[in-house]
Amino acid sequence: MRRKGKGFNHKRVYRVYCRMGLNLKRRQKRVLPPRIAMPLDVVDKANYQWALDFMHDSLYCGKRFRTLNILDESTRECLVIEVDTSLPAGRVIRALERLKQERGLPKQLRMDNGPELISTQLTDWCEAHHIELVYIQPGKPQQNGFVERFNGSFRREFLNAYLFESLEQVRDMAWIWMRDYNEERTHESLGNIPPAEYRRQLETSSFELSR
Repeated sequence: MRRKGKGFNHKRVYRVYCRMGLNLKRRQKRVLPPRIAMPLDVVDKANYQWALDFMHDSLYCGKRFRTLNILDESTRECLVIEVDTSLPAGRVIRALERLKQERGLPKQLRMDNGPELISTQLTDWCEAHHIELVYIQPGKPQQNGFVERFNGSFRREFLNAYLFESLEQVRDMAWIWMRDYNEERTHESLGNIPPAEYRRQLETSSFELSR
């Protein structure tokens, strides 16, 4: 303004600055508490340890979308593939509430330090449901190895294999792919049987031991 030869009063400039909504607070990076490396010890019990992670891709038109993948670490069974353009903490809780009605909730959730997963909304919900949150160390995705391995298969065989025209198409095809992954595909680590069958075996053995 000075270079253009216009006189001004700094109070008036600041008043206009505020009315235009330019006086925004600087966003400060949230400081994470120290994360302790936790071993990937698996309890041979279905519905005990779950892992969460997000993935990104885009439709044929270029519109971006995300997926929330939830995996049972014990059985390697994929529980949810949630698809949308935005998946905030509220959507994560909705997915967990749906699973709560279908099969109950786990004792532990393993996940990274994404903003949706460290939000107060999610941590309060987990505390109310007595779920232990196991956060991996930043930059150490191998500490969430089970869901990362699943993500690799999901990326190669689904996201990279097709061109999607709509979110609804992604949801429908992801559901079919998930059913095949759980019901038909054998896993060497499970004794060359599918995850759903392995879960039924664990549940049957647990029932017999409790009798």
